[in-house]
Amino acid sequence: MMEFKAGILTVAMLAIVLSSPAVAQKHKSPPAPAAPILPPSPAPAPAPRYVDLADLLSVAGPFHTFLEYLQKTNVIETFQNQANNTKEGITIFVAKDSAFAALKKTTFANLTQDQLKSLLLFHAIPKFYSLAEFNKLSSQNPVATFAGSQYTLNLTDNMGSIHVKSMWSNPEISSSVYATRPVAVYEVNKVLLPMQIFKSDPPLAPAPAPAPDAKASDVAPSPMSGKSASAKAKAEEKNSSYQVGVSIVNYLVLAISGGLMLLW
Repeated sequence: MMEFKAGILTVAMLAIVLSSPAVAQKHKSPPAPAAPILPPSPAPAPAPRYVDLADLLSVAGPFHTFLEYLQKTNVIETFQNQANNTKEGITIFVAKDSAFAALKKTTFANLTQDQLKSLLLFHAIPKFYSLAEFNKLSSQNPVATFAGSQYTLNLTDNMGSIHVKSMWSNPEISSSVYATRPVAVYEVNKVLLPMQIFKSDPPLAPAPAPAPDAKASDVAPSPMSGKSASAKAKAEEKNSSYQVGVSIVNYLVLAISGGLMLLW
């Protein structure tokens, strides 16, 4: 009985010793590995910058005639959709008001709605091109335009002087109006004229008549010229009076001399 109690006591003591913090620390399981540190996720790409082509053309240029035709035919919406909703972007060649004015008014007044629309689409390429890319693009001539594969342009880059050749015109790019992907707008000094619309070279507008030469009678006399004329008139009047006085004196001398000779 005593041995049984001693055994229970021994087991109790072992349980107390094994449950102590020091012993528990020795038999603690190894720590779990630290979670890997992942690199920060890249920032989202910035949204493409949309350009309102109507606003751009209304303040630049002046391109009022070109913009008016774009809005009249709704081609402005075609260009805007290409700029906003495609990866390729758009390149537009815009003629100034003076380029349209250089052609006879009937050149555009006689066009049908479809012809006018094709003419405007002929002024754009359905892809963005910077000025630096025209040198490479010129090796791919002829280049199709927005008007279709039959409406092509030939581009040349001669040491930075870039020309856009159509059938009846070969204008030069005179300035870059806007060139940030996906939209490029370049000013040209002539209207692009495709042979599919114009069978011959359109006539130029008549030159303005020269201003008539001003006649002497139409020129108003200046105050100084009036004073000079008045002084000249007074001088002539004085000279005339002097000559009359001299003539009278000479006549009296001759009369007196004649009377003395008779008395003698």
